[in-house]
Amino acid sequence: MTTSHADELRLMLVNLEHDGGPEPSPGVLPERWRQAYEGILAPRMPDWLAVTELTYSQTGPRSSTEDIAAATRRWDAAQRSLGMRGFRAPMGQGRNPTGLLVRESTFTIHADYEHRFIWRTPPTNVVIGLPDVPETPIVTASFHGSFCSPQGREREYEELTALVDKVKAQHGRDPDRSRAGCWLFGDTNEYPVPTGEVVPEIDWASPDITDLVHRRHRARRQSDGTWKSCTFLDELMTDCGMHDPARFAARRNDKPEALNATAGHRAIGQGGGRRIDRGYMDAWTVQAVEDVNVIDMTGVSDHHALEVVLSRPALVEALRRTFEPLAAGELVA
Repeated sequence: MTTSHADELRLMLVNLEHDGGPEPSPGVLPERWRQAYEGILAPRMPDWLAVTELTYSQTGPRSSTEDIAAATRRWDAAQRSLGMRGFRAPMGQGRNPTGLLVRESTFTIHADYEHRFIWRTPPTNVVIGLPDVPETPIVTASFHGSFCSPQGREREYEELTALVDKVKAQHGRDPDRSRAGCWLFGDTNEYPVPTGEVVPEIDWASPDITDLVHRRHRARRQSDGTWKSCTFLDELMTDCGMHDPARFAARRNDKPEALNATAGHRAIGQGGGRRIDRGYMDAWTVQAVEDVNVIDMTGVSDHHALEVVLSRPALVEALRRTFEPLAAGELVA
């Protein structure tokens, strides 16, 4: 079905490397930040945007007055340049916090919640709604999994299932139980299960893998001495009935380029480009996906941006649950 721009919504995920860098001088935004926000993001007019590595847009409790002022300037500039309302998670142990921006002409804001514990980098969790379907909230989050601990990521990602639980997919259309949509987008620091992927699986035994610390961060050593890539989040979300919109675009809309690599192109000895940056959507709203684009950020960031284009009419029907949910694991099998 062909739709007008008014009939489309855009969800985006961007990991701008270290927030584009520090201010070259007080009050001056760095060039890479301007290229990302003003040159790439603003023209695409996202309705919902997950951001990671807000290194200079958020501060911790011991930050100086100057750092707080600089972070406020930058976060205000992000909201102005995009015409969106922003939310930031608190700082964790990691130095690259997450954020989320919402276009208020598209969505209503219901609530935002803090997740301070467990996470190395806390997620930004904002509950929104589509005015057409006010009775169905959409639980959304921007997250960034621990870069250095497979075990730590597993604990973090188990916490995400508390948000997925709001969907109540197991109750279908039962009017006596609450229901919600759910969108979780982030830098997973893990890989998708290899079934149907266009990016070849990493051969951890290859002599080209020279970054052994990275291997330990992204793979598990098996009892026979071989290494298996970390795919815990992908398996977990699939088990819980969530779906990767890029897979939906590739499998259902004949858009294999949706599965292109998003990160790892510049890294040496780590196995090449990988589909690290991903989203997960509930079994109804994922069926509103029309297209998924991997947006080239070469020269601006070490990660490419992800754009998910939704049909607004289909999203309305999905939130009303007027059709059956996509079966768990259907896009992976």
